[in-house]
Amino acid sequence: MEAFPIPCNVFYDVTMSVDSLLPVAAQEPSAAFSSLTPVHDAVKAHGWWRSAVIYQIYPRSFRDLNGDGVGDLAGITAELPQLAELGVDAVWLSPFYRSPQRDAGYDVSDYCDVDPLFGTLADFDALIAEANRLNLRVIADLVPNHSSDQHIAFQAALTAGANSPERDMFIFRDGQGPDGNEPPNNWQSHFGGSAWTRISEPNGLPGQWFLHLFDSSQPDFNWDNPAVHAEFERVLRFWLDRGISGFRVDVAHALVKAAGLPNWGGRADGNSSDGFPGQDAPMFGQPALHDIYRRWRSILEEYGPDRILCAEANVDPLPRLAQWVRPDEMHQAFNFPYLHAGLDVNRLRHIITDSLLSLDAVGAPSTWVLSNHDVVRHVTRFGYDGPGPRDGDGIGPDDAQPNEDLGRRRAAAATMFMLGLPGGAYLYQGEELGLPDSTNIPGTMRQDPTFARTGGARIGRDGCRVPLPWRSAEPHCGFGDGLDPWLPQPESWPALARDKQEVDPASHLNLYREMLAQRAAHRLGQGSLAWVEDYCTGSSLAYLNGTTLVIMNVGTDAMPLPAGQTILRSSAAGTGAEQPGADQPGTDQLGADQLGSGETIWLTAS
Repeated sequence: MEAFPIPCNVFYDVTMSVDSLLPVAAQEPSAAFSSLTPVHDAVKAHGWWRSAVIYQIYPRSFRDLNGDGVGDLAGITAELPQLAELGVDAVWLSPFYRSPQRDAGYDVSDYCDVDPLFGTLADFDALIAEANRLNLRVIADLVPNHSSDQHIAFQAALTAGANSPERDMFIFRDGQGPDGNEPPNNWQSHFGGSAWTRISEPNGLPGQWFLHLFDSSQPDFNWDNPAVHAEFERVLRFWLDRGISGFRVDVAHALVKAAGLPNWGGRADGNSSDGFPGQDAPMFGQPALHDIYRRWRSILEEYGPDRILCAEANVDPLPRLAQWVRPDEMHQAFNFPYLHAGLDVNRLRHIITDSLLSLDAVGAPSTWVLSNHDVVRHVTRFGYDGPGPRDGDGIGPDDAQPNEDLGRRRAAAATMFMLGLPGGAYLYQGEELGLPDSTNIPGTMRQDPTFARTGGARIGRDGCRVPLPWRSAEPHCGFGDGLDPWLPQPESWPALARDKQEVDPASHLNLYREMLAQRAAHRLGQGSLAWVEDYCTGSSLAYLNGTTLVIMNVGTDAMPLPAGQTILRSSAAGTGAEQPGADQPGTDQLGADQLGSGETIWLTAS
């Protein structure tokens, strides 16, 4: 649901000494390098999620088996073997619950049923059975901050009077000003406009206002009410009983609001800005949230030690995020600072160091991610040499367009750098194919409420949600053989289809397969991290994870590689590097002793 990124000017001041965190042996520099700065020791704690690669599925865009133009659970089940072959450990399903689909399923009308658009509960059970057969775990998206305005509880609140138990399930307030014509406070929606909407009372007269941090069709629950707690505990048990392995908790930092709902002069998303530190945002990060997640953690542990909670908690700075993953709360939290760090090697180093130190302090793993359903795909973000996508927004046909070949090469390098890091990693569907955002969707076909609520001033997130290309010669590139997909596919999709990439050893898909295989073989997710100062320059960044040396070159020139190392994999193959511009040679054109511009390499260190 995250609609805004961490501001690009947020940096992390790392002042903690790392010497005491590692065994003495780990602090000894390798003979091959003059200086190492150790940060993180190899993980000895158990838990599959600590090093897992989790693949996000956006159901409506994954695979359409019934031909209605929208992906479905049966389509996911049919293609799960492809994901098992890719080498991921689990899949995370974006919402598939009953919903009017005003916000692509993040407006839930029934949390304990499957929307007919996606299938039935029997289809869900079949998906779980196939995932179990393939040794894949399944995580579901849970949306506890708000529901749809079509939810039975909200409909009851509309027909009940002020101060009724029904109204108390949500956040209703009287308005300000003459006759209550002004919203109760100045809070703004993430999607644009006021975060308050006024209702008509049962007698037809203008009445109270209800809070919606997102679309006006998504009223926020009142988590000060014990009845809301009880309802979501019921929802957790319903899906745990059906075999789910855990939950990604949508806007996990937003459920509880500060008492009195005070005005806020900062960003609508609560991120830090001048004069308004994020920790003061009254709609996010309130202390009472932690008791909710402690209770949820205890429920999951009733089902065994392998069920997990992952927080979409967009809070800063990173040491504050660690509060969400203490031993009795969440298992993981998304690392938004890393996602938005781009290819700034100085910023990346600070964020990685701060992430590992902060989370090690509470015994939790870090996570790493480059794309999801709320942000411009990283192939597209990295396809700009100058200013790129607008902050927290998509790209339209009137905007400057990215260089896809450049973006794909840089994206491969960034992914290889990320997959070498210790901790868990998240992949977004289609990134293994090197898919870019679709930037030419007509305004008449856009469906993100951000576009509508801002009158088109903000493009929204449709570009990263376009249905996937599976088979190049089939209708709609194999997404489905019936109605046109719910969003149009770009003309480039046939060339990027999975079937074409499967048979090309140098494809983006096969690069991902090999990276994931090497990551597992070398146990990089459970590994250690020490910065290799010899290769940490203003244009490169390098770390040692066990015996694997990872170097990323973001400079414009090729750089020499250390002698005496064995190459495990370069990001160059299959990313457009075979026919680069004359000023950006690929590794295959340079020889084995150099790393090309915009590339990453894994080496076995001596």
